Amino acid sequence: MKRSRSIVLALVTALAATIGAAWVALPAFAAGATANFVKTSDWGSGWEGKYTITNGGATAISGWTVTFDLPAGTAVGSYWDALLTTSGQRYTFTNRSWNGGIAPGASVSFGFLATGSGSPTNCQLNGAPCGGGPTPTTAPPTTPPPTTPPPTTPPPTTPPPTTAPPTGGLPKHLLTGYWHNFDNPAVELRLRDVPAEYDLVAVAFAEATGTPGAVTFAVDPGLSAALGGYTDADFTADVRTLHSRGKKVILSVGGETGRVAVNSAASATAFADTTYALIQRYGFDGVDIDLENGLNPTYMAQALRALRAKVGANLIIAMAPQTIDMQSPAAGYFKLALDIRDILTVVNTQFYNSGAMLGCDNNAAYGQGTVNFIVALACIQLEAGLRPDQVGLGLPAGPGAAGGGVVAPSVVNAALDCLAKGTNCGSFRPPRTYPGIRGAMTWSVNWDVSNGNGFARTVKPHLATLP
Repeated sequence: MKRSRSIVLALVTALAATIGAAWVALPAFAAGATANFVKTSDWGSGWEGKYTITNGGATAISGWTVTFDLPAGTAVGSYWDALLTTSGQRYTFTNRSWNGGIAPGASVSFGFLATGSGSPTNCQLNGAPCGGGPTPTTAPPTTPPPTTPPPTTPPPTTPPPTTAPPTGGLPKHLLTGYWHNFDNPAVELRLRDVPAEYDLVAVAFAEATGTPGAVTFAVDPGLSAALGGYTDADFTADVRTLHSRGKKVILSVGGETGRVAVNSAASATAFADTTYALIQRYGFDGVDIDLENGLNPTYMAQALRALRAKVGANLIIAMAPQTIDMQSPAAGYFKLALDIRDILTVVNTQFYNSGAMLGCDNNAAYGQGTVNFIVALACIQLEAGLRPDQVGLGLPAGPGAAGGGVVAPSVVNAALDCLAKGTNCGSFRPPRTYPGIRGAMTWSVNWDVSNGNGFARTVKPHLATLP
């Protein structure tokens, strides 16, 4: 999230994996090396897999290649910590520059997402069985798989992988907006003046204190001056006013310049304790994690579970990761979301200020500001284990709100249609539909009001048309 017009556009360009039938020269095989596979997550229509390569020999391994077959109907999508080539249903993963060397007794790993219910077979590590598995009796195919055109009918719908937690009193499809607790070129608003279209208002931001993990909040003096006087008591009364209108208000932690760090058990406790105190003081309904400078998923999960134990099952837990943070389930934000999905409300990924990135098909770099970009990147989360009701689409509310990726609200609606109903898609179509897709988020309410309320007035009515 950004505080001013001076926004540094982080162009993050991910290159598509090279797809083709090519034999790779195999590094020297070290006796005693194994490659063990586990499914770290399985949601029925797909799964996350992990191979751990262990050097049980007496000499170092200078490079590794793992190959295996997948049955028809199962395919690899996104992957990390390896390079991939394919030939039909034969998949070949090789080390990256930084993880090819494995000392005796050491291990490295790589992971990937797959669609379908099959599992790897005929695994080989540097040309030998991965760990006692059968050696393939036939050579892998030498011709690439046939290319098929995209489907012309909506893809099938599959149910969410798990049971949803309590909704916190939120609608099935919701519109989230961030409210500025600071003065910048966007219009300043009292909290009670947030337009009625917003279901969930994230107050930006709680700040770090001198105690690791601890957070604090008060009405910003600059905002108060711009509004002709706006006190903590006024703000608290405004929270109650929004509650009377059926809205929810959460406290967002972090932002572009936020420095809240939860990196230990003690800081996790401090985070839970101070956030709980702010919830009690101001009447917040939950917390939003918007740490754009990294987070520790282990201790943040500990902090959020401790906070939920204090508040109860209706605590709203939202997140607003940057696009790069949700490219791989191994990344900190993504791992956090998966680790707490039993208590997580929604992840509103910021699909802007991103450049171009890989989608869940892993075959093309999609440029920001398009339906393809939004759908293909949201698909990664939907196919990696988050329920549709936990996935929201975060976009800027018009000019001034972001440095890149600003789209017309109609593009947001088209992306929602494509994900929920399989209609209004671009050239990319997801492997299935997700009728429970949670909705949309915008940075920010203030920028939307500055730009004539076009985002809220276009997207909110459209949410009612979703299944």
